[in-house]
Amino acid sequence: MIIAFHESTPLVDNLSNPLRADKISPTRANDAIRLPTSAEQKKVQKLLQQWPKSLKLTTPIPPNCRTVVVKQHFDPILNPTSIRSFPFLWKSVDIYRSPLPFREIDSLSTQLRSDNLLFPLHFHAIFVGFGPDPDQLHRSILSEITKLTSENSKCSSNYTLSVTLDLGSRCLRSPTSSPHSSSYRCGSITATDFVQNDDVAVDERLASVFGRKTKEYSVAVVKGGSERAVVGKHRHAWMVVDDGSEVEAAVVKVAELLVKVFINGGRDEGSIRNEFMPVGADGKIVLSFNLLNADPLDWVYDWDFEKIDDALLAPMIEALGPVANISVESQVLYHTPKASFSYWNQKLESYVFSTRDLPFFVNSNEWHLDTSIAAGGRSKILQFAVYVPSAKECPLLLQLPNGVMSKTNGFTSPMWGGVIVWNPQGCLKDSEFEPSAKNIIPMQDLENMFEVFIGQLRQLFGFKSANVYAGASGDWNLLPSERGFTEWELEVLSRQQACFNLHSCATTLGSLSRLVQSLPRMIIMDEIGKQVKFSLEAAKLALSNASSGVYESSAASSSQARSLAEDAFFHPSIMSVSYYSFEHCFAVYSPFFLPVSMHVVLAALRELRRYKQEKAKYLVWKAKANTPS
Repeated sequence: MIIAFHESTPLVDNLSNPLRADKISPTRANDAIRLPTSAEQKKVQKLLQQWPKSLKLTTPIPPNCRTVVVKQHFDPILNPTSIRSFPFLWKSVDIYRSPLPFREIDSLSTQLRSDNLLFPLHFHAIFVGFGPDPDQLHRSILSEITKLTSENSKCSSNYTLSVTLDLGSRCLRSPTSSPHSSSYRCGSITATDFVQNDDVAVDERLASVFGRKTKEYSVAVVKGGSERAVVGKHRHAWMVVDDGSEVEAAVVKVAELLVKVFINGGRDEGSIRNEFMPVGADGKIVLSFNLLNADPLDWVYDWDFEKIDDALLAPMIEALGPVANISVESQVLYHTPKASFSYWNQKLESYVFSTRDLPFFVNSNEWHLDTSIAAGGRSKILQFAVYVPSAKECPLLLQLPNGVMSKTNGFTSPMWGGVIVWNPQGCLKDSEFEPSAKNIIPMQDLENMFEVFIGQLRQLFGFKSANVYAGASGDWNLLPSERGFTEWELEVLSRQQACFNLHSCATTLGSLSRLVQSLPRMIIMDEIGKQVKFSLEAAKLALSNASSGVYESSAASSSQARSLAEDAFFHPSIMSVSYYSFEHCFAVYSPFFLPVSMHVVLAALRELRRYKQEKAKYLVWKAKANTPS
C-alpha cells in the first residue's frame, strides 16, 4: 500500500490506525519507509485522486509533501490467509453426527402407545348333532368370550368367530362366517370318527379335514359317545358330549378353550410375562447342558450327547426358530458336589433332600458352568445340569412339599435353568464299578432325562409341564408334540414375543433419540444411523406381518428390530459419552485453558488501555488541527 504523508500531517495506515512520521521508531522507519522514485510519486498522486475516501486522509496533501512508500500491513483477523483457513479450522473441530430419523422414531412410539397392537384370530366352532340355530350359538359364544377376555394395555386379539351346524347332508352357518370356515365340507366330521380312543389318530384326521396351512383355530363339538375334551397338536380341538348334555355347557367350555388355551396359552394368569421369558435382548438363547460327576473316585460317567441332540433337541430348536435363535453347548465336569445336605430315609432306603434345600443345591463355587465366548453379549444362557451323586449319598431323591417323591427327580430355577438328579443303577448294590472307571449313561435313561429337560424349558417359557389344562368348566387333555411345542403354543409365543419386542424396540429407540438430542457434542457414527434405520424397517415389517396374521414372521422381524435397537443404543462409541458430564470436561481442560485465558485477558486490558490513550492523543491533535492559526 502506498501512503503519502507530511511530517506534521497524520494519515491513516491500513485504513484505521493513525500514523505520524515523527512517531515512527527508527527500526520501523528503516524497515518500512524508503524514498520513492519519480514514477512512484506520479502513481501515488494518481491513486490519491481516484480513491481519496478509501484512504481517509485527515487533511489535503500540501504541495510540498514528501511522498514515501510504506510496506503493506494487514490486520491478523482480516488477513486473507486466515479467512481462507477458517473452513479448515471449522472442519477440524466439527463433530460428525450421522442423521437419525427422529420423526420416524417418535411416530413408532406414538403408534404403539396410542393404538393397541392387534393380532387377528379366526375361530371356527363346528357342532355335530345339535339343533339348527347357528346364529344363537354364535351370539352365546361371543358373549362368553367377551366375559373371559381381559383388556391388555399393550397387545390384544382382534378375533372373529364362525359357527357351523353340520347336519350331515347340509350345513347351517352363522351370518358372519370367515372365508376359511366356508371351505369346510359338510359331513366331513361324524360321531363315528370319535368312537375310538386313539386321540393321535383323531388329531391327524381333523388336521386333514381343516387343513394344516389354514390360519384358523377350530373346535368340533360332537354329540354321542364317551365324554372327553382334547386339544390337538395343530390348531384344532374336539369335544365329545353325551346325548343328554345341554348346549349351554358346551358353549361355555368352547369359549373357555378359545380364550384360555388358544389365546393365552393355558396359563392361569392369562398371559405370559414377557419380561421373564428366557430370550436375550439379541433374540438368542444358549442351552448349556452339563453332566456333573460329584466324586470321580466313586464312578465317572459320560454321555453320547450328539445322538440325543439330533434326536430330541434339533426338532425343538427348529420349531422355536421364529421365537429365538437357539444354540446348544455341552460339557462334562468332575468334582462337583452339591451345596445342600441330605438325610437317610430308612423306609425309602435312599437319601432324601427336600424342596427347602433347593436354593442351596446349586454349588456356585464348585460348579464351573462355563460357556463359550460365542455365548457372551446379551444372549440368554440357560443351564441344564445332570447331577450324578457320589456313592455316599446314592440313591438321592427329591421330596415334594406334600411328602411325595418327585417322579422326575428334578427342579427348575426361573431364568437360570433346571437340574436333574440321576442315580446310577448299581449304586445301592455292592459297587461293581471299578474306581474311576468311565461309564456311559444308557441311551434310554438319557432320552428320559432330556424329555424332562424339554418339559423344564416349557415351564421357563410359561407353559405347564402337565398335559392337562384344568379349566373352570372342565378339563382338557393336551396332546404333546414330538418337537416339544405344539403349533398353537408356538403361535402364542410368537404373538407375545412380537408384542414385547416391538414395545422394547420403541422404548430403546426413544431413549436413544432423547439422549442424542440432549448431547449435541456426541459423535454419531454411520454405523449407528444404519442400525437405527434397519431397526425401524424391521419394526414396520413386524407390524405389517402382525396385522396380517403372519405370527412367525412378525416375531422374527420384531426380534431383529429389538436387537438392532439394542446394538445402536449400546454402541461402544457413545457409551463413554453417555456418562460424560460437563463437570468432568471442566475439570480436565481447566488446567490447560485457565493459564492461557489469564494472559489473553491481561493482553486485552492492555490493548484497551493503549487504545484509549491513542484515541485521546488523536482527539487532541484533531482539535489543534481545526483551530485556525
